[in-house]
Amino acid sequence: MSTSYVHLYVENKVGYIEFYNPPHNALPTAMLEKLTELIGTAGSDPSVTVIVLKSGGDRTFCAGASFDELIAISNPQQGAEFFEGFANVINALRKCPKITIGRVQGKAVGGGVGLAAATDYCLATTHSEIKLSELTIGIGPFVIEPAVSRKIGLSAMSQLTLEASTFFSAQWAQKKGLFMKVCDSKNDLDTEIKLLTEQLCEYNPEAFHELKKTFWEGTENWDELLQERASISGRLVVSDFTKTQLKKYK
Repeated sequence: MSTSYVHLYVENKVGYIEFYNPPHNALPTAMLEKLTELIGTAGSDPSVTVIVLKSGGDRTFCAGASFDELIAISNPQQGAEFFEGFANVINALRKCPKITIGRVQGKAVGGGVGLAAATDYCLATTHSEIKLSELTIGIGPFVIEPAVSRKIGLSAMSQLTLEASTFFSAQWAQKKGLFMKVCDSKNDLDTEIKLLTEQLCEYNPEAFHELKKTFWEGTENWDELLQERASISGRLVVSDFTKTQLKKYK
């Protein structure tokens, strides 16, 4: 595969939202907007009971923000608008009335960790190491922090953030609560997801809607909170420190 895409397909009451952007599934603005749109579409589709968020390819679930776009940002407003893309996807998953399942088949970095954390139930493989590398370029995981801290707690979030050059194992992420199950292979992962979604699709969709409210109680301010966090990242991404760091990745 060499062409980027974001698409939704429905099979047996399961809505699969899949994104792909070679080589490492980093997400530019257009793809973030499409993800937000399709989460909303699947959430309002009466033929969909459960949603699975997944990415194409074998090696990386999501490498976070597109570095090409980060490098091109020239002012804080542009920066804020870019990071609002991740905020919108997280809020779409939060507000979606359907249960969302994360399928993490490989490494997750930065915003990719945030996407995994924003699903209601996340499964991974042993290859699914995670890293929050934002400090290495002079910003921080401000937008995704509420979603990640909600799953793994502030102490683990602090470790993950401050050890910004370290990949943490899938087993570590499972122990902290980000991953519910860790499978030996991608095939095993898909088998587990199939069994789980088949079971969930037998349950009452109205009960899921009420459960989502319970699961996400106390996050009603996230529309504003994540926008504020996007503004912080937008300001920092045009700082001299960050611009110097980003030049190393050109």
